[in-house]
Amino acid sequence: MALDKHQTPMLDQLEDGPWPSFISGIKRLRDEHTDGRINALTNDLLGQLEHSYETRKGYWKGGTVSVYGYGGGIIPRFSEVGKAFPKSREFHTLRVQPPAGNHYSTAMLRQLADSWEKHGSGLVTFHGQTGNIMFIGADTESTQHFFDEINEYGWDLGGAGPCVRTAMSCVGAARCEMSCTNELKAHRALVNNFVDDVHRPALPYKFKFKVSGCANDCQNAIERSDFAVLGTWRDDMKVDQDEVKAYVKAKGRQYIIDNVITRCPTQALSLNDDDTLAVNNRDCVRCMHCLNVMPKALHPGDDKGVTILIGGKRTLKIGDLMGTVIVPFRKLDTEEDYEEMVEMAESIIDFWAENGLEHERCGEMIERIGLANFLDGIGIEPDPNMLSHPRQSSYVRMDGWDEAAEQWFERQAEKAAG
Repeated sequence: MALDKHQTPMLDQLEDGPWPSFISGIKRLRDEHTDGRINALTNDLLGQLEHSYETRKGYWKGGTVSVYGYGGGIIPRFSEVGKAFPKSREFHTLRVQPPAGNHYSTAMLRQLADSWEKHGSGLVTFHGQTGNIMFIGADTESTQHFFDEINEYGWDLGGAGPCVRTAMSCVGAARCEMSCTNELKAHRALVNNFVDDVHRPALPYKFKFKVSGCANDCQNAIERSDFAVLGTWRDDMKVDQDEVKAYVKAKGRQYIIDNVITRCPTQALSLNDDDTLAVNNRDCVRCMHCLNVMPKALHPGDDKGVTILIGGKRTLKIGDLMGTVIVPFRKLDTEEDYEEMVEMAESIIDFWAENGLEHERCGEMIERIGLANFLDGIGIEPDPNMLSHPRQSSYVRMDGWDEAAEQWFERQAEKAAG
């Protein structure tokens, strides 16, 4: 039977212009897919969307949908105009965790796509802001069938609600020469330990892990995650002076001065008269700019590890927050190193779960109770590298100064003895 297509004059306008349109993609599913169920489903989806544009109202409402044993991972969407558009009256989204570093094979993608076309709408997003693969458009019954099928060959739902959310990591050393740590292993170590917290929401609000292999931070871990792991190095930057000279010869001294030397935030670079580069490594803050401009000439050092920052987030109860340095440098070489990182994450989540207010991110809790109380609660000693900016008041309270000084000398003595 021929499909009675909804007229969509307002949506059609979204296909004008030079850029691809999501409307064109939905129309292809409606017009060209071989499954009549998907044709009818996407037709009613377009009809409801056109109706929303006409009335300037949204008609999706929430509810409760889950699969057996899980408390999250599905975003329920029920239509308030389901009588007019019955085929899309239930249009739930399933969040599925991607592999670490988003490394897929074409066989994996085809297998997922086949399962989704069997049970869902065929609409997929790689990836949502949450980092998940977003399978958009399934009815309540099909969510369980789809999950059972993909879980059978190795996929799992991501987090949704007040829980540990889906973790993300950059592509790492597989394709990036700036990588300073094993991003994929760090990702898996954290995710595997918190599986129960992902699937059974029981926290004040969301908690995200993100792993970036260097300070370029391609995962936006500093801005977007509660627990950010960034690869770094603590010895001297490696400099190939022959390649520096080749850059100067190809681009000219003025170009290098304007685009490399003067753009160093701490003025740690200078170009010598013989076209070699002088680096004051003590002042280098690992901003990565010079390494990105001259990747053949400059490279991270050999003593690599990670910096761990806590509390990054977008606007919620208070404005956007960048992560606060909690561990300036830590090696991630041995299994014990990874276990210590996971144990620290456990202590942070436990402290936040006990002291955080409802709907309060970890960074907002730190702002409320103060960094000193947070560090005391998770058992980490203060470090100058944790300061985000210098104090604005020139007056300093001296309460407990002598005791603090004694503790500092004791720690220095322990380090020397160790």
